[in-house]
Amino acid sequence: MTESRSSLQKYAMHFGTYMGIYWILKFILFPIGLTIPFILFLFVGLTLGVPFMGYYYVRMYRNKVCGGYISFMQAWIFTIFMYLFAALLTALAHYVYFRYIDNGFVADTYLKLLNNASSSQSAGMQPYMEQIEKMIELIGSMTPIDITLQLLSQNVFYGTILAIPTALFVMKRDRMSINPNA
Repeated sequence: MTESRSSLQKYAMHFGTYMGIYWILKFILFPIGLTIPFILFLFVGLTLGVPFMGYYYVRMYRNKVCGGYISFMQAWIFTIFMYLFAALLTALAHYVYFRYIDNGFVADTYLKLLNNASSSQSAGMQPYMEQIEKMIELIGSMTPIDITLQLLSQNVFYGTILAIPTALFVMKRDRMSINPNA
């Protein structure tokens, strides 16, 4: 059991590192995408590819390490760990970006986009626009560590949610262990 657990953790770290590097490269596109719409479109497309990448890594773990069979619980735990390790690595990049590079660029860009949108909206939308503006100002007032921890918890939360369907699709029972008389 201990070897299985260390193997699970080892491979979750391994694949989580790959996924974390993917997330970091994808994140680089986000601030650029705020000024270039095609890059933002590319960022969204790569983000939608994350669950498929997670499925691929868990399936690879099942086939190469587990002999082609994995229980739901083992697949779910592996997937959570993989997303956790990816989120930790990405959090480092988020901190570096928001501490040393951003200087309020993301919040300022959002406020400019909001102001452009509010000037063309009807009067009925004004209260909502003011509320969104306050929210953006609040985000702009957060420290780099606050933003990093918020993004880290968000990544772990969504990774935990994505782990359920991933584990359901990847799990595969050994027929001999289900029915030993067959």
